[in-house]
Amino acid sequence: MMALMVHLKTVAHLRGKGDRIAKVTFRGLSFYSHVAENCEAVAHFNETFRWPIASRLDGNEMLEIQVYNYSKVFSNRLVGTFCMVLQKVAEEGHLELTDTLIDDNNTSIKTSVTIEIRYQPMDGTVGVWSDGEFLDVPDDRDGMFAFETDSLLSGQSHMSGTSPGRSLQGSIPTFRKAGKGVFSAMKLGKIKSSKDDHKKGDEPAVLDMEDLDKKAMRLAGVLDPDTISLASVTAVTTNVSNKRSKPDIKMEPSSGRPVDYQISITVIEARQLLGLNMDPVVCVEIGDDKKYTSMKESTNCPYYNEYFVFDFHVPPDVMFDKIIKLSVIHSKNLLRSGTLVGTFKMDVGTVYSQPEHQFYHKWAILSDPDDITAGCKGYIKCDIAVVGKGDNIKTPHKANETDEDDIEGNLLLPEGIPAERQWARFYVKIYRAEGLPKMNTSIMANVKKAFIGENRDLVDPYVQVQFAGQKGKTSVQKSSYEPIWNEQVVFTELFPPLCKRLKVQIRDSDKVNDVAIGTHFIDLRKISNDGDKGFLPTLGPAWVNMYGSTRQYTLMDEHQDLNEGLGEGVSFRARLLLSIAVEILDTTSPEIISSTEVQVESVSNISESATGKIEEFFLFGSFLEATMIDRKIGDKQITFEITIGNYGNQIDGVSKPSSAKKKKKDGENEEEESELIQNSSEDEADEDGDLVSVSSTPLMKPVITDRNYFHLPYFEKKPCVYIKSWWQDQRRRLYNSNMMDKIADKLEEGLNDVQEIIKTEKAFPERRLRGVLEELSIGCSRFVTLANKDVNQAGRTKLDRERLKSCMREMDSMGQQAKQIRTQVKKNTVRDKLKLVQNFLQRLRFLADEPQHSIPEVFVWMMSNNKRIAYARIPSKDILYSIVDEETGKDCGKVKAVFLKLPGKKGFGPAGWTVQAKLELYLWLGLNKQRKDFLNGLPNGFEEIKAAKMGPGLQSIPPVSLVYNMKQVFQLRAHMYQARSLFAADSSGLSDPFARVFFSTHSQVTEVLSETLCPTWDQLLVFDDVELFGEASELRDDPPIIVVEIYDQDTVGKAEFIGRTFAKPTIKMCDEHYGPPRFPPQLEYYQVYRGNCTAGELLAAFELLQIPYDSEEIRRALIAVHNFAVPQIKIGQGGRADLPPIEGQTDSEHGPILPVPLGIRPVLSRYRIEVLFWGLRDLKRINLAQVDRPRVDIECAGRGVQSALIQNYKKNPNFSTLVKWFEVDLPENELLHPPLNIRVVDCRAFGRYILVGSHAVSSLRRFIYSAPDKTSNNWATAGDVIVNMDSEPGVRKMDTVVKLDATSDAVVKVDMTEEESDKEKKKKKKKKKGGVEEEEETDESVLDWWSKYFASIETLKETLRAQEAAQAEAEEREDLEIAAEAADIKPDDLLLKGSKIREKTKEKKSSKDKKKGQAVDGSEKRPVKSKVDELMVYNKELESEYGNFEDWLHTFNLYRGKAGDDDEHALDDDRIVGRFKGSLCMYKLPLSEEITREAGYDPNMGMFQSIPHNDPINVLVRVYVVRATDLHPADINGKADPYIVIKLGKSEVKDKENYISKQLNPVFGKSFDIEATFPMESMLTVSVYDWDLVGTDDLIGETKIDLENRFYSKYRATCGISSNYSVHGYNVWRDPMKPSQILTRLCKDGKIDGPHYGPGGKVKVANRIFMGPTEIEDENGLKKQTEEHLALTVLNHWEEIPRVGCKLVPEHVETRPLLNVDKPGIEQGRIEMWVDMFPMDMPAPGPAIDISPRKPKRYELRVIIWNTDEVILEDDDYFTGEKSSDIFVRGWLKGQQEDKQDTDVHYHSLTGEGNFNWRFVFPFDYLMAEEKIVISKKESMFSWDETEYKIPPRLTLQVWDADHFSADDFLGAIELDLNRFPRGAKTAKQCSIDMIRNEQELPTISIFKQKRVKGWWPFVARDENDEMELTGKVEAELHLVTAEEAEKSPVGLGRNEPDPLEKPNRPDTTFLWFLSPLKAIRYLVCNRYKWLIIKIVLALLLLIMLGLFLYSMPGYLVKKLLGA
Repeated sequence: MMALMVHLKTVAHLRGKGDRIAKVTFRGLSFYSHVAENCEAVAHFNETFRWPIASRLDGNEMLEIQVYNYSKVFSNRLVGTFCMVLQKVAEEGHLELTDTLIDDNNTSIKTSVTIEIRYQPMDGTVGVWSDGEFLDVPDDRDGMFAFETDSLLSGQSHMSGTSPGRSLQGSIPTFRKAGKGVFSAMKLGKIKSSKDDHKKGDEPAVLDMEDLDKKAMRLAGVLDPDTISLASVTAVTTNVSNKRSKPDIKMEPSSGRPVDYQISITVIEARQLLGLNMDPVVCVEIGDDKKYTSMKESTNCPYYNEYFVFDFHVPPDVMFDKIIKLSVIHSKNLLRSGTLVGTFKMDVGTVYSQPEHQFYHKWAILSDPDDITAGCKGYIKCDIAVVGKGDNIKTPHKANETDEDDIEGNLLLPEGIPAERQWARFYVKIYRAEGLPKMNTSIMANVKKAFIGENRDLVDPYVQVQFAGQKGKTSVQKSSYEPIWNEQVVFTELFPPLCKRLKVQIRDSDKVNDVAIGTHFIDLRKISNDGDKGFLPTLGPAWVNMYGSTRQYTLMDEHQDLNEGLGEGVSFRARLLLSIAVEILDTTSPEIISSTEVQVESVSNISESATGKIEEFFLFGSFLEATMIDRKIGDKQITFEITIGNYGNQIDGVSKPSSAKKKKKDGENEEEESELIQNSSEDEADEDGDLVSVSSTPLMKPVITDRNYFHLPYFEKKPCVYIKSWWQDQRRRLYNSNMMDKIADKLEEGLNDVQEIIKTEKAFPERRLRGVLEELSIGCSRFVTLANKDVNQAGRTKLDRERLKSCMREMDSMGQQAKQIRTQVKKNTVRDKLKLVQNFLQRLRFLADEPQHSIPEVFVWMMSNNKRIAYARIPSKDILYSIVDEETGKDCGKVKAVFLKLPGKKGFGPAGWTVQAKLELYLWLGLNKQRKDFLNGLPNGFEEIKAAKMGPGLQSIPPVSLVYNMKQVFQLRAHMYQARSLFAADSSGLSDPFARVFFSTHSQVTEVLSETLCPTWDQLLVFDDVELFGEASELRDDPPIIVVEIYDQDTVGKAEFIGRTFAKPTIKMCDEHYGPPRFPPQLEYYQVYRGNCTAGELLAAFELLQIPYDSEEIRRALIAVHNFAVPQIKIGQGGRADLPPIEGQTDSEHGPILPVPLGIRPVLSRYRIEVLFWGLRDLKRINLAQVDRPRVDIECAGRGVQSALIQNYKKNPNFSTLVKWFEVDLPENELLHPPLNIRVVDCRAFGRYILVGSHAVSSLRRFIYSAPDKTSNNWATAGDVIVNMDSEPGVRKMDTVVKLDATSDAVVKVDMTEEESDKEKKKKKKKKKGGVEEEEETDESVLDWWSKYFASIETLKETLRAQEAAQAEAEEREDLEIAAEAADIKPDDLLLKGSKIREKTKEKKSSKDKKKGQAVDGSEKRPVKSKVDELMVYNKELESEYGNFEDWLHTFNLYRGKAGDDDEHALDDDRIVGRFKGSLCMYKLPLSEEITREAGYDPNMGMFQSIPHNDPINVLVRVYVVRATDLHPADINGKADPYIVIKLGKSEVKDKENYISKQLNPVFGKSFDIEATFPMESMLTVSVYDWDLVGTDDLIGETKIDLENRFYSKYRATCGISSNYSVHGYNVWRDPMKPSQILTRLCKDGKIDGPHYGPGGKVKVANRIFMGPTEIEDENGLKKQTEEHLALTVLNHWEEIPRVGCKLVPEHVETRPLLNVDKPGIEQGRIEMWVDMFPMDMPAPGPAIDISPRKPKRYELRVIIWNTDEVILEDDDYFTGEKSSDIFVRGWLKGQQEDKQDTDVHYHSLTGEGNFNWRFVFPFDYLMAEEKIVISKKESMFSWDETEYKIPPRLTLQVWDADHFSADDFLGAIELDLNRFPRGAKTAKQCSIDMIRNEQELPTISIFKQKRVKGWWPFVARDENDEMELTGKVEAELHLVTAEEAEKSPVGLGRNEPDPLEKPNRPDTTFLWFLSPLKAIRYLVCNRYKWLIIKIVLALLLLIMLGLFLYSMPGYLVKKLLGA
């Protein structure tokens, strides 16, 4: 018979004295031991338990031993648990061991257990043993072997469904700090860690074997790093235990505060507008602001290119709900409003959530709101960008826009929304509301009541719903606190809508103005799901709760904004029952209402039970501590009130309805109680008969804590409150939400850990991340198991069901992906995977947010004087109880630190940072039925005190207060070491900080350190005799938090708050040893917050030591105990002695300041810090006096050094002595290095010093010197390396730069002759063609700097595209991997969207390529990109590419003045008072010899060898400004007249006369030369101003460039190095030094060997060999030998030179943002420019390159209209009724019709044929590079000057029907883009509408290449159904000539001289009939009736013949007969 026997010998190290009992469990079967009575430290059990087992013992099975304190009356209390895996037993059959127990938190405790285990298998494989081997087997068996049936049979156990023997895989192990001992080896998780485990029956603990090595399972137990949670920065997050929940450190509410936003919209053009010959205007509307474009006449594809900017200063929520509306209006003018063609709507939030917060060059689809059956009404192409403060928008580079013509591929819609959106109806049903507050004064009502006798409710509510810019209102219900509407508001909107939120507001109707009572927002993303198994938006019917201002009625409510939905509501206002449904419309059905007006209809009532069964809830709260009460309130008595909904609200809660029908909902007034009882079930009635809610604590006067705060003396007596309330039971929603929240919290904590490990560079972050993912996947699967059981519950809405399904799907797939990613986490992929997992976190938080509220939130108010002072708002789900642990709210039954804050706007700014009060609060909310558990979570050791009037029999009445009879005394030691980067609170830019530490009701302060932002207090604060209530063991696991506040001491007035942080102490009980690993505690960094912003870091450690009692005192106290007096135990002398000693005097009153003890302060070693003093720049005046003799003081850790004094700052701001050093002792651990302070003082007369400014270098790590690594490839000396070059120097391909190691041998020859051969070919080509057709753009003489610029921009765009594609591909690959391995599940939406995006972009690309590919036969393809030398175009500042050019010279900003509190991004620019230039270098002493022994080592310069001297130097600065883009409009007309201003030192260049009129994208193309002397003038400012005729010019924006850093940088930013060397032409070498000279100089400076030029185009530098061409052409085409190409090749590859190599700055154009001080942080446009600098002591540079803008070329387009055909016939003839048309053709080229030309009229065309032979002549100016026509014209008669416009070259031809007495009729049109239009058809027959329809597919031609084209083109118009129809054909000839050619061969307009066209051969009818009626009639007769007449004549002839025949027949017959 197999059996397992366990001999339980002893349990040792128990605390206290008492009865103990043990319980041993194996395979779910538990045995209890006997009770060991009255044992002290050791309990001897000495008994054996035996389990007969039927199956073999598995190595993974568990044995669990639990030890309890036994109690006859109360339930047993668990001391600790011991779990072990029986692997070793299974192998060896016998095991003896002693090990520690672990407590609820899985931390190991002192108590240990000694056992012996034997296992006898069937076959005796393990070793045989007989029963007798246990020495004394006790006989008395009766109590021992009783089964604990509870665990096997009871339904309460949550595991009851599964067999107890198996270890449960599905549950979530909770990994907390791993204890010592066996546990550490295993991941054990206890399913439920509440104190009442023993009642519930014991679940088997879960052992997860997945990836633990079996050997690691040995009992010795190695720590598994996956399970160890690291202490993260804010110690609050560490060891979070089961009794307290952690507070949130950020205090100030962030929403509701107004922020700056700028929305910029560019309307580029519109296409395919519906309608004939319209004059469209685009209206842009955001919220209530409207702006209009100009009107374009007679076109339905207008080109605008107008830029609008809207500025807002509103809270984010308000901003993102505003609607952007684009509408096109037809023929609007001053008098009439015009007709609406179509609109497009989108909310600002949608734009903001796009990448880069913008849509760029996208097409908005217009739809008609009045006719939803119609389709698309046209498209508008626009850019929309939303910029908040601190966002910078990257504009994709603007160049010609060929790709965006593909409308379908570039729609203005967020990713994942279909292009074809359908119309849908949104039904918002409003049923009824409850609990409304009073909204009128009661004076009038009382008067009325007196007169009429009726009692009215004081509110007239109605509901207003807002969605997508439309509003709908229900009817007003007069005088009702519980109005019933039963109405629905119906919106018609496109689906999916581009508006995210729907706003529902209850308003009070009032004669004067309506006010909001409460507002609720419904986020459509939360009530729908767009996945494959998704669902349309749906909600309810469900109650939504509204919160807002407090409920007292005041005429002027200061918190009215809260009722509008801004900011966090501070009180319950009402609840509203509503539902939402969406129905997609079938617009084809005839009975549909086509308008989108909002409709309001009535709906039928719904039943009470539809929203769930009403249950009675019980809320219990206990106030354990109230401290940190603000001193303003401290002198009055204080009470705390807790409310849930209107329950518990005594002042202003219940507005009782006057109607007779009372509801249960309305509160606790005595008169209603009786009714409540009848509603509750009978059996409860007798038990709770008199249970009246107690919702507020008794009044109590605060006691002073220190000069800032008070506390309430809740010592051993803790007040309690409890409230009963009735709500619909929708707990399941909250449970699911809680489960997800808990998973998310755990995930977040784990991720913080991982980040902390990475940040502090500890080992194995990947293991911790694996652990986190493991937890996540287990959590997800557990969620699915638990959520499954509520699939079909009553009272559930469609949303509940759908949400549950989608949550389960999401969680399932997330769990799978987590498993998947877990396998991929490697050391090198940790960071990427971390990002992925952070997405999970956001996803989880999104899923956990429940849109259908059920139980309102709980408010805690502090009241003083019957006024509400401060509040805290606690979500009810956080404190909701469930019997399943995972579903319980995270703060339910836990002690939570709650900070009260001021309501509404009072809480903004400094008032929001101060704590109004800190509560230690215990809350429990659950069904009244489950009430028995409500005290379980409280710290133990209390007595309940019931309310006095209760009878003694009522056991279940909650207590009004708790009295603790257990008290522990502790000593708290706060080791305050230092703080860093604190907030500057004084005007000097420094602070005088001190820290105040609060613990419980005590507080102490550190000393004040003056004038520093990085104080090192190095001070130990000792709090003696801190009394804490509760059991020692619990306090040990879960101490209260410590609050540390840092203040700035001011001489006058009170100290100013800097910031606060929270910490948890490490605890030592008196029986624990003070020693490693926990003691002494380690210093940790705590993040200090001020509101929501970080305000520094605190380095400190905290320990809490229990003070043992004196034995004599204890004996006396025990005698007094039975009187229930709280034992007041004094601490005797014996007590303190046991604590670890404190060094130094302990006379805390006057004694010296205690330092932090040695074991805790960091280990120091000796460092040397060298400082390079270069100079000071831009020092501002101090107290109106200029700085004259400044000095810099450097200080670090108490040591420091001073610079030399600058004698005259104005003359030379540089220091005379460059390098100084000092030695200092710093911590070994780099993370603990103190900051280094740089302070600048001005030395005034009489020995006075004034602080100018200061800078704190918070981290010295980047200045630590590391010796160069001799082994790396850079030092390679093995042999010569031949460097691989790119074949095309212009475009650096991403993948060809090969890094070579020392040994490789690759030689790549660069073929530089390609260009020449190209030229040869071209020359030949020209000769061949005999000059018929010249290729453009290839001849050298044609190329200019702009060719180079545009070519470079193309390249930039290509590389950007390549990068994007590569990035997308990488992401896709990663996603696919994850998806593939989790393939059995649909990776729902999360990943699919990604790939869809990609497919879309791929499609786009391919279609574009097709377009390009199908150009007409080879010759007309775009010329292969001709070899133009390129430059680098950076789409950012050069500085960001080259690390601010701080390669050796660093710039430190000096600050002075108080820091701004604006916002998180408080811009400190206005605090900058100057800059210190210099550098630092620190290294450990002693330094290795090698460095000092190197040749040329200058000991004075230390580590700063080979640094140039800093004497003044004269420099010629040449600034090139290319163009500016997207300038902020400065004039009312939405434009600006920009010009450039350049300042450098005292010199200023204003280019005012060359301003560019009315242009937001001006091309300046200018260079400016300025001479400057460094260092005095080194800051270059380039500004763009707006020219104004009157008044001063406004600054649009400016950019500043530090030239000095560039000048001295090793990247050589003085003059960019071009890719090719040439001595003439557009690419001429700009630098006065030739490449070979530069190279020689670089080699000399870098002390490297070279350059050695060798034969065959080789050059050797150091050990690298480069190759290149060696000849050059001069202007005359002669070839010369030169080394310049070779030298230039080396310079372009300088980064590959060992040791000194770095990338040299290439020839470039940089794009710099323009900023304006008035609008901080928001770009006002960008400017493209570059700067060259030439030292004056060198040869002078050549003239500046000419970059003046290209002049447009003058062309003339001659269009001959030969004939038309098949033109539709429009007129009916008066007389004959036949159809004809009087045709003429109209044409124009430029954007407007002012240059339109008409042919003569071809009258009365009956066939649609017209003959014209008419010539149009259009002269125009054209920019070849940009493909734009340039027009200059005055905008209006009032304009001062002409404005230049650039428009695409489009020729418009229209065909019209001329009418004499009415307006001409438009028949059709065609628009030809002269750059790409379809070739005309050869004959009229071949010409068809397909030429327009399939324009994309057809080959296109350009008139600029072809010069002359003739053919037939179709005219089209749109019919009623919006279909294109053919309305005619035109035969035309287009001939393009340049202006010179036009002069040589002029032509006449129409048919005039010169070169006249012959008259058309028109039929005569084209003349008018009343001029020659005969002709007309002849024509009529001939033409019309020709055949008819012929037929009649023939018929007549026949008739005559017949008649003649008949006439002559008889005679003839007679004749014949007779004459015979």
